[in-house]
Parts: sequence; C-alpha cells; structure tokens
Amino acid sequence: MVNVVAQTRAEALASSIELSIRERSLAPGDLIGTMDELRDSSGYGRATISEAARLLADRGVAEVRPGRGGGLFVAQANPVVRLRHTLLTVREKPTTVADAIAVRDALEPLIATEAALHRTRADITDLRKHLTAMRRATSDYDRFLRTNWALHTRIAQIGENHLAKAVYLSMSQCITDLSARATFDGEAPTDEYMNIRLEHHTELVEAIASGDVPRTLAAVESHRSPSYAATDQPA
Repeated sequence: MVNVVAQTRAEALASSIELSIRERSLAPGDLIGTMDELRDSSGYGRATISEAARLLADRGVAEVRPGRGGGLFVAQANPVVRLRHTLLTVREKPTTVADAIAVRDALEPLIATEAALHRTRADITDLRKHLTAMRRATSDYDRFLRTNWALHTRIAQIGENHLAKAVYLSMSQCITDLSARATFDGEAPTDEYMNIRLEHHTELVEAIASGDVPRTLAAVESHRSPSYAATDQPA
C-alpha cells in the first residue's frame, strides 16, 4: 500500500493557498495576499511563508512581487502539455516538450534493453533506491512524476549505446528544464492508481536486474497496455 508522507508546514500552506485560489476563482495576475496578510491568516512565521511562496513559484502557481504594492500573486497562465492523465505545465515551448516526450518514448524499449544487458550490481542498487524515492513521493503528484523521471534517467545511464543514451538523456533534460508543474487531470489520483504505477516500475527494475530481455520488453510494453492506459509514457 502507498505510504503517505506527512507534509511540511510550508507544503501544507502551499496546498491551502492553491485551494484558496480555486475557491476564490482568482485569475492570473490577481493578488492572493501580501506577506503580512498571509502570516496573519495562517499563523505561520516569515520563513514558512517564504518557503510556501517558493514552492508555489516552482509549481508555476504563483509569483512573488517585491516592494510597495507587492505580495503573492497568481502566476500568469503557462502552456500545458497533456500526458494522458497528467497535465504538465511548461514554462515555454510546449511543442518542443511534446516532441521530446515522443522521442524519449520511442527510445524506451532500446534504453531498457541496453540496461538489462549491461547492468551491474551497483546499477541495480541505485535503481531500487529510486523506487524507494518514488514510494516516498506518492503524496505529491508532481514530486512523484519527477522521481519517476529520475528513475528512467538512471536506467538510461546504464546502457552502452552512447548515441541512444545521449539523445534520451538530452530529451529528458529538456522536459525537466521546461516543466514547471505536473498535476493529475481531475481529482487526486487514488491509492489504487498510484500502487499500479509503483508495481509496473518495480517490475521494470526487477526485469532489468534479472538481465532477461524479453521480460524487460514486456515490462516496457505494459506501460502501453489497456490496463495501464491512464499512465504516462514513459513512466
């Protein structure tokens, strides 16, 4: 079962502010509140308010404007790239991000095969550590997806097809650099949904660890099966 990690005070406040934005129907550019107002309404100190503001800025949800008349404002709308049940908000170049995802997806079987053929004990240990990070990130969909990407990046680093590796890692870096925030399309994902994703990634890692190429390719293909249709590629 998914273990939900307790949120920090800043994370809890950031989530509360996001909810407030929706409930108040605030539009891009609208004032959420001054820093003093946020401190008064939340009861948190300056450090917690600043950290929550940073989290919201990283997610592309809000921006801090300093000086007189400043405060926390709803960020200007950013383009969104849809990845099945994921809405990936990007800072710019949505077409480039979509193309990078398509290229990375096409390389996935080769990258996984290379990993199965050339993995070492150290590689396997690292991959299992990445799985642990994914399990610990299930309470935050954006963080979960980024730990997911980190796992696939580590898989790509194993192979000895240097051209395929270079292209894959370049596409992954492009997606990471241009992505502001990943959210689930609709209500929050269920524990069952997250457990299925974890199970598929666990099988992929164990298939690579076994060195069994057909099993590895089957694990990659399972991402595209009807029973896994709600997930992202590669994920």
